[in-house]
Amino acid sequence: MRERYDTEQFWRDYRLAVEGKPLAPATGPAPGTLSWLIVRHMASAEWAGLSAATRKQRGSFFKAAEKTAGTAQVSDIDRCAILAGRDRRRDTPFAANNFLKAMRALFTWALAADYVKSDPTHGIKLLPIGADKDGFHAWTEEEVARFEAHWPIGTRERLAFDILLYTGLRRGDAVRLGRPHVRNDEFTIRTEKTGMVVVAPILPALVASIAATATGELTFLATERGRPFVKKSFGNWFREACRSARCPGSAHGLRKAGARRAAEEGATEAQLNALFGWADGSRESAVYTRTANRVKLAREARRNPAHSASAREQGQKIEIL
Repeated sequence: MRERYDTEQFWRDYRLAVEGKPLAPATGPAPGTLSWLIVRHMASAEWAGLSAATRKQRGSFFKAAEKTAGTAQVSDIDRCAILAGRDRRRDTPFAANNFLKAMRALFTWALAADYVKSDPTHGIKLLPIGADKDGFHAWTEEEVARFEAHWPIGTRERLAFDILLYTGLRRGDAVRLGRPHVRNDEFTIRTEKTGMVVVAPILPALVASIAATATGELTFLATERGRPFVKKSFGNWFREACRSARCPGSAHGLRKAGARRAAEEGATEAQLNALFGWADGSRESAVYTRTANRVKLAREARRNPAHSASAREQGQKIEIL
């Protein structure tokens, strides 16, 4: 029999064999191959339970893997093969780690479903990531001030900027945010990418910006015709607003600036995870808190009299280089 025991396909072939009828021509990937495993995984309840954004992201990694190893037997895919796939993407650590997460999810599911005997991703670590290693520039405070000066409160561009900066939402969630999400000076929204529910206060600066700007009926952000933005078109539109203000940033870069600000104001990793919709134990929040702690320690060291005393007071020779 060519199909795994006790599956619908197995019993279909079994009935045909008992009746002495030829098996139907095989369609789709050959059994036991990587492509075959991916097809089954994408038909599983676990896959259906993922957010649309996660399915899209992982699907792109699976598609790339099928191009290079789709006909390979799953039993031949070992730790070295997974490491090679991760390391080919090392110049973009976030992509490398997302590839590893996709393959880990695939083989974790396959192991539980008894499609494989071992998980080749087991023990392979994610690459270390700095706050700017995902390719998105985090806005500096100077760039924030430049954008605010160019686009005053009351413009749609400034409202988009304020929503991104003061809520920390991704652009796909920012374009959906509106009055139905607001209650008692807080907004509540289920994030598109992770499916996590974010509850956070609407800060006074954002309240003022919303009050001064023409908004949509259901969403705060709207096109010139008053219609809600589509995520992709919003990204392009906001990028043009950034260019006009001579700012190199993007919508995602503002989210990073908001995370940096929150961390520097003392937010803990758990608080950052809650504010930005990251999973508990998120590496992202750890990056921001570590960076903020280093900045805080450096500033405290500079305020220490032992460090701030002039060189003359400390009896040191002053040299002009």
